[in-house]
Amino acid sequence: MKRLGALREAWRWRRKRQNRLLRALWKRRELRCLADRTGAIRHGDVLLFCCLRNEALRLPHFLAHYRALGVGHFLFVDNDSDDGGRAMLLDQPDVSVWHTGASYRAARFGMDWLQWLLIRHGHGRWCLTVDADELLIYPHHETRPLPALTDWLDGHGEVALGALMLELYPKGPLGAAPYRAGKDPTEVLAWFDRANYTITRKADIDALWIQGGPRSRVFLSEQPRRGPTLTKVPLVRWNRRHVYLNSTHSLLPRAMNRAIFDDAGGEKPSGVLLHTKFLPQIVEKSAEERQRRQHFGDPLVYDPYHEALTQAPDLWCAASTPYRGWQQLEGEGIMSRGGWA
Repeated sequence: MKRLGALREAWRWRRKRQNRLLRALWKRRELRCLADRTGAIRHGDVLLFCCLRNEALRLPHFLAHYRALGVGHFLFVDNDSDDGGRAMLLDQPDVSVWHTGASYRAARFGMDWLQWLLIRHGHGRWCLTVDADELLIYPHHETRPLPALTDWLDGHGEVALGALMLELYPKGPLGAAPYRAGKDPTEVLAWFDRANYTITRKADIDALWIQGGPRSRVFLSEQPRRGPTLTKVPLVRWNRRHVYLNSTHSLLPRAMNRAIFDDAGGEKPSGVLLHTKFLPQIVEKSAEERQRRQHFGDPLVYDPYHEALTQAPDLWCAASTPYRGWQQLEGEGIMSRGGWA
């Protein structure tokens, strides 16, 4: 009976994965290619996939950061931006752009669109899937670019790199500190929570689930299970049979989730996604998102959260820690170099 139950469970997850792949094939019809420069992709290039809307302020530093890391080509889905960001992307020689005016929420928060691009262009390659407000760092990232890291991962039989999404915030009311395009966001968002986290293992998908941080502390302290999930798997040697299950928090097949941690007592390399959500425009964007209702599974549940953000709260507290770089985060146990010396 136990074996029969395991077979049924495996069949259920396989059907779920097949459903996600079929959704991506269907949703590709909502994409219109504006600039396809994928013919310039070289063997060994690390590809970056991103879905965005109205992120023109972040884009200059975002592109500079990931170019410095060694990304070979960017593939963007623009969800009807009207802030000039799409035109900016179209001017970049290492960027391919698709546009859609369709519902972000109905496309599994953009993942159906990115899933199709991963199927079409990512198979057999190392692919980095991030949001526009996420900046990946990892041990030695200033001197060892992504191709060096992925070569090491290949050589050690690794198929993915996990990362903690670390939420950065300013000291003082949100929206008060000035920010200009191209500036390093960590100069404005200079603080983080080094504690205040819970970690569980979700047995059904074999994934680690970390929650906490300033959003849980300030907005959701009475509902900790509704706090943001901070575990992500952004960097994957992609196969067209892979699917992201829930944003980039988990993958199918489930074995991909086990691949990012060592359950035999050791450590694997991991990174951190510096989350720059709380730049000054968050106050205005929160009011817009509350009206659009394109985020979260149940928008009504998160209305109080968006309403609180429009009041420009101060997320800083006496326990807040200034951000000083990857060495500090490794020392705090927030990231690990594992065998990546």
